Formats: sequence, structure tokens, C-alpha cells
Amino acid sequence: MTKKILFTETVLRDGQQSQIATRMPTSDMLPIIQTLDEAGYHALEVWGGATFDACIRFLNEDPWERLRAIRKAVKNTKLQMLLRGQNLLGYKNYADDVVEAFVQKSIENGIDIIRVFDALNDTRNLQTSIEATKKFGGHCQPAISYTTSDFHTIDYFVGLTTELEKMGADSICIKDMAGILTPDDAYRLVTEIKNKIQVPLEVHTHATSGISEMTYLKAVEAGADIIDTAISSFSGGTSQPATESMVLALENLGYDTHLDMKKVAEVADYFNPIRDKFREEGLLNPKVKDTEPKTLIYKVPGGMLSNLLSQLTEQGLADKYEEVLKEVPKVRADLGYPPLVTPLSQMVGTQAVMNVISGERYKMIPKEIKEYVKGLYGKPPVAISETMTNLIIGEEEVITVRPADLLAPELPTYEKEIELYAKSTEDVLIYALFPQQGKDFLGRRDDRFYDVPLQEVRVTLDI
Repeated sequence: MTKKILFTETVLRDGQQSQIATRMPTSDMLPIIQTLDEAGYHALEVWGGATFDACIRFLNEDPWERLRAIRKAVKNTKLQMLLRGQNLLGYKNYADDVVEAFVQKSIENGIDIIRVFDALNDTRNLQTSIEATKKFGGHCQPAISYTTSDFHTIDYFVGLTTELEKMGADSICIKDMAGILTPDDAYRLVTEIKNKIQVPLEVHTHATSGISEMTYLKAVEAGADIIDTAISSFSGGTSQPATESMVLALENLGYDTHLDMKKVAEVADYFNPIRDKFREEGLLNPKVKDTEPKTLIYKVPGGMLSNLLSQLTEQGLADKYEEVLKEVPKVRADLGYPPLVTPLSQMVGTQAVMNVISGERYKMIPKEIKEYVKGLYGKPPVAISETMTNLIIGEEEVITVRPADLLAPELPTYEKEIELYAKSTEDVLIYALFPQQGKDFLGRRDDRFYDVPLQEVRVTLDI
């Protein structure tokens, strides 16, 4: 019996997010959508993550229009998005009514699979998203945010996946956002999880550290059902391994990938000049294609590495880069070993930078770190020491309830605040997630055709 392995293509979301900061416009996507749809992928990851923010902040696009345009063209393949649990696509917790409305509209506008994760692996923060996805007919794929520490053992992650299956997961993803899942750990982790769950298991990693292809091979050998890859044009470095390379390697080993390599080659031929365009414009920094083995030492995602270097360079402190890198795991330990994924990666990185440049640890403490220690982001994987808690928030009380339980319904308030510009619930949700940028976008939308170059007008009308 031929062994099967399915592929999720990430070029329209994580691939381009990891390499060009999600600056690919819809006009670069639509001409190749039909070919992507005919190539035989299990799913196309097209939405969520930073795409929503980038559309309204940098591209003058309606993210909902993008989703509808892609859905209209894709007839055979599932469309997938990434959701940050109770944070949705923003950077704070939203009330349950906002979460439910967002999930409902995502599915109504074309999403089939919602991959949902919580930065702390606090399953309480996934509860509403999972229930809403099931309620509105979507496929719910909770993800475990993979990281390493004495606490984050194989048994811990296996227990987490069994809990997620009981909560209603249709499939489960191992989300290795930093590219630190080693081949041996991947084999052991996938083996143990597959022994415990009945739903399909997907594995997601990044090529940052240089071991991703080996990790995928061992995961597949252990029984993983689906892997995430990016077409070669936007693969490697901080992105995923190349689709074509993984297909050829696995088919040579006897796996059936379901992919039409002629169609896949067409996709690469299409995206290569687009990649070159972004490279010439400077949006594709050559560094994002580099291999960075230090990721395995400091457990820092590739995007976080480049952000730290950029922050320090802007302040004329690039010489402090190594010192900051060494400080990151110390801060992470102080804060209960949170996985370094949005928004915790930015928060831990910022605190590490402040500790180094101030010359005194925790002399400066961002508001977000104080809120995290107070429990407003959820439960830390490991209890934060009393000494550290007192240092950061003094005598303030630490909450132990699900953070969203403290939030009253918010949708009516958002509807009232943006009623002058909003024409739909989708518009209200744009405002809810990004109030300032959303209001600016919605306010100029009706006359945007007069404010942009003719070429962009045509693209928008075509959509």
C-alpha cells in the first residue's frame, strides 16, 4: 500500500509573511490561483497571521475582498487561515462575541480550515474559537506552539494534543514557529501523538536553523499526515522548506504526495520574477534567506532575530546584538518559559533589549510584560516566581480566571463607534482589530479610487 503525505502550500500567507513582511498584493496572487488550485494541494494557506494587518496598513486593500476573490477562483482546494485564539489577528484579548463574529465571517467569506493557536498553550484561550469554528461549519485545527524547556516535554505536548482532540479538534498541528524541532524530537513527538489521537496530524516548521527538511522526513516517517511547505521562490531561511524539493524527496522514498509537479513548476515560474521584484525593491532582505543555527541555541524565531538586529541598529547599538541574544533565554526563564511566538516573542525580545541597553535588568518594564505577569494573557507554562512577580507588578493581584471572562461583550460598542463608515459586520471587525488603521482605511475607502495610481485602480476593480 502506497504511503500518502499531504501538502499545505504557504506562499500566499506564511511564506510571504516570513520573507517580505506580508507585502504581496492580491494582484500578485490572482493570476496563479487557478494553477495552485489544480496542483493537488491539501490546502492553501491564504489568510490570517499578518495578512489582515498588512492589507489595511500598507496595501490599501480590504482583507475580506482578498479572501472573497481567492475563494471565487479556488474550486478544488481547501482554504486555510491562521488565528491567534482570543487575540484573533490583533495583539490583545477580545471578548467572546467578537471572536465568534470573526470566526463566523471568516467561514462565510470562504475559509475552510481555521488553524488556531495560543501563545502560551493555554487551552482556555482556544475554547471560544474552537466552539465557533465547529458551530459555523468550519474545520478546526488547534495548534500546539512548540518550544523547549525542562517543562516542555514530549509527555506535556502529547497531553496537550489529547486535550485539544477532546475539545473538538478536526485535526491538530505541531506549530514549530522558531524552526527548533530537531529530527529526533520530531520522530518521537509525532510517534507518541499518533499513538494517542485519532484525528490527522500536521507539522509546521521553518527553515531558519537549517534542519527543517530532516525534521519533516522524520515526522513523515513517524506518521505525520500533512506538512507545510512554500514554493521554492519564497522558501528557505525564515520561511518553510521548498515544496518541490520535499515532493521529489518523498516521492523518491515511495510516498504519494498527490501533487502535479508540472503545475507546481508553473507556480514557481510565476513567483520567481515576483520574488526578484521584491528583492530589487529592497523588501526582500537577503538575510531572510540565510541559515541561522543560533536559532537552535537561543530558541529565537528567525523573524525575531532580524527584528532585534533592526531595533538595535536603529539605536546605534548593533554591537549589543550578541548580548541581547543571550539575554532572551534568561528573560524567557524569568517569565515562565513562554513559547516565543506572537505576541510573546515581541514582548520577550523588547524586555531583553531594555535589560541590556539600560544596564540594569528590569529597570524598564513595558506595559505588556506587566499585563502578562498579571495573568491577562493567560496562564504561563511555568509559575513565575514570587520574587519576579513582585519585581514586575509589586503587590498587584494576579488573576487566575480565563482572561476573556473579564471582558463584557464588545461588538455593540465597536458597531456604534464606527457606524459612520462601516457597511457590514466585516467592516466593524476591521475596526475592532485595528481601530486607528481600520478607521483610516474605511474612511478613505469610498474615494480611494481618486487617491491611488491608475494601475492600482484597475487591479482593485478587477478584484
